[in-house]
Amino acid sequence: MIIGYARVSTQDQNPQLQRDALEEAGCEQVFEERVTGTKRERPELQACLRTLRDGDTLVVWKLDRLARSLRDLVELIHELNERGVGFRSLTEAIDTTSAGGKLVFHIFGALAEFEHSLIRERTLAGLAAARARGRKGGRRPVMSAADVRKAAAMLADPEITKTEVAKHFGVSRVTLNASLEREGLAKAVNHPQLEQLLAQCDPHAPELEGLRAWLEAPAVGREEL
Repeated sequence: MIIGYARVSTQDQNPQLQRDALEEAGCEQVFEERVTGTKRERPELQACLRTLRDGDTLVVWKLDRLARSLRDLVELIHELNERGVGFRSLTEAIDTTSAGGKLVFHIFGALAEFEHSLIRERTLAGLAAARARGRKGGRRPVMSAADVRKAAAMLADPEITKTEVAKHFGVSRVTLNASLEREGLAKAVNHPQLEQLLAQCDPHAPELEGLRAWLEAPAVGREEL
């Protein structure tokens, strides 16, 4: 059985050109899809693949109607071949049921592997260059350095709590604390009555000298009790 698959990217495009070509090529059934090729979810393609049986042939108008990349195309054709299903592309005149068509896809497979290697090599080179410039890979911080400085300025007001500042920036207190730590602004007064308690103690007590020095240092914000 010869089965066709047609795809257009938007609702405005007309698949009739593809359908006419597929029917002229002898397709007994044609699956049509209206979805961009970058999307993984293509229900009509999945239904088409489920319909194919050993000895059938899948026909498309053009290679880019079927796969999102050369690597995807080679993997899909290899899967069809494993199931005993042939493949034809009308525009490129490729037919895997012939010796010449099989040779073409062996070449495509080698090109796909080469493309994958190049992408990996460029990615590693880019990461190495970024590290050399002092940048690190991974996700960007939720709060930028400018956001953290603004948060620190807000927390300098003893009437503003970290919970309020975190809510203002749309982050959790944990994220806010981690961001302040990252930018070296994590100094915080952990108790709003600390100065009052120190005033009630012996001002000459040696064990309080370190605590008093810490309190007199520039502080950013206070923790809620």
